[in-house]
Amino acid sequence: MEATIEVSGLRKRFGRTVALDGMTFSVRPGLVTGFVGPNGAGKSTTMRVILGLDAADEGAALIGGKPYRGLRHPLSHVGSLLDAAALHPGRSARGHLLWLAHSQGMAARRVDEVLDLVGLTSAARRKAGGYSLGMRQRLGIAAALLGDPATVMLDEPFNGMDPEGIVWIRGFLRSLAAQGRAVLVSSHLMSELQDTADHLIAAGRGKVIADTSVAGLIGAASGNRVAVRTAAPQDTMRVLAGAGATVAAIGRDTITVSGFAPDRVVALLNGAAVPFSEVSAHRASLEEAYMELTRDAVEFRAPASPEVTR
Repeated sequence: MEATIEVSGLRKRFGRTVALDGMTFSVRPGLVTGFVGPNGAGKSTTMRVILGLDAADEGAALIGGKPYRGLRHPLSHVGSLLDAAALHPGRSARGHLLWLAHSQGMAARRVDEVLDLVGLTSAARRKAGGYSLGMRQRLGIAAALLGDPATVMLDEPFNGMDPEGIVWIRGFLRSLAAQGRAVLVSSHLMSELQDTADHLIAAGRGKVIADTSVAGLIGAASGNRVAVRTAAPQDTMRVLAGAGATVAAIGRDTITVSGFAPDRVVALLNGAAVPFSEVSAHRASLEEAYMELTRDAVEFRAPASPEVTR
């Protein structure tokens, strides 16, 4: 079966609330596609519609050209993890997977294979109710892979993972895509997606606001800016702004400069005897790019934190 997800013109209301407002995108095989957006952007609703858990008012969501409810043995076409806590606490991990496998006509040996894939073999007979969140995430991923599906959808899989688990899941997701699967990952952790995803779908207020490669989004956010590391940020900003550059502080000892090439920045700082340790082309993080992209799509925003006084 073809490993694609096609979402076209999805619209969905819950009472007066518009959850989806024409959501349209595709998830291609061979790539890890990040699905991002602020709370209320419509990510969870979209994933539920793709999986047939919610019905759209308009539009279509297809997996390999078919709606989820039209798939025979759906776990062999699409594997998903939407809620790592949705487990029977009294069942062992192996028992949970055996129950799922039996419902889909799968052999028991596949259960042992996926337990090994996610590193849970030694804890397979422990009750899931005693699992940490990170272990439940691994068990949920094992369940998603039971049918060896061409398409994989995971909602916030990094949550609860310890550092070793995060390193593991980064490589694991990339390996799934390298096998030709279409991988859709919803996450709020931009730092993890930056090291994992190839493509990015950004949602805001129920619609797609960006559909681009991760490298392209970061490149656009980086612009033609220069980063300066300095022990005298105020003096650096004063000198460069006075010469006509646009400057902004992005850290305690780092500023970005727009409008000047690196050699001009160096010459100005040397001429004013302002110390600096590094001048280089600025490369935005995915978090910076995301914040800039979704600035107008945030539904709930708190005021700036007041200064703490003692």
